[in-house]
Amino acid sequence: MIELSGRDFFISKRVGKAVWDYGMLSDGDKVAVGVSGGKDSLALLYLLHYRRSFVPIKYELLALHIDSGYPRSFTKVLVNHFKKLGVAYHIVKTDLLKKTKRKEINCFWCSWNRRKALFKAADRLGCNKIALAHHKDDIVETILLNLFFHGETSAMSPKQTLFDGKITIIRPLAYIEEKEIVRLVKKLRLPVQECLCPNAQTSNRTRIGGIIKSLERVCPEVKTNIFKSIKRIKKDYLL
Repeated sequence: MIELSGRDFFISKRVGKAVWDYGMLSDGDKVAVGVSGGKDSLALLYLLHYRRSFVPIKYELLALHIDSGYPRSFTKVLVNHFKKLGVAYHIVKTDLLKKTKRKEINCFWCSWNRRKALFKAADRLGCNKIALAHHKDDIVETILLNLFFHGETSAMSPKQTLFDGKITIIRPLAYIEEKEIVRLVKKLRLPVQECLCPNAQTSNRTRIGGIIKSLERVCPEVKTNIFKSIKRIKKDYLL
């Protein structure tokens, strides 16, 4: 593995801080890392694997990829990467795309079905934690998505226990911004797959991302402010 230094090692330290702040990992955990092939999940897998060499917590890693049946499958490239990295892996192949009409496929449908397959596989393989690659930008966008489109104040929790404690979702990249991940994967030359979704550029999440970027021109700290706001709710001023 490439030794991290400078700004890249600082990313690893902030992953460690998120893990500590939210109690994401414990000795003996078996962690399934959801690896789509995108930059975020490949960076997450690398960082969790890298940190195993020096952190006091002893945990297992399993790279878990859901092959949804897109024509341009990325599975072979990922398998080669997992072997080169030296991490255990498991591939789940589905034929959901063949059974579903194109007009019925949207972001929610895709996310829900991939998450369902991920949960089932993690449980079957004896994993008690699932690490997802949502980063600070994703959390901030989710806060605004829920506010604008659902009329509620809620976020994407860095740690969330489901199914009566059977599975716990963790998001170790919660303190890391997307631009930092872009820089890291370029340095590490990770085999990133471009998003194959035809709706990727027209989703509400993409629209929210554009709003945040425009606001950053007048308030560079806008992402951090939104991120912190969910912890600093002044109940005396609520309706």
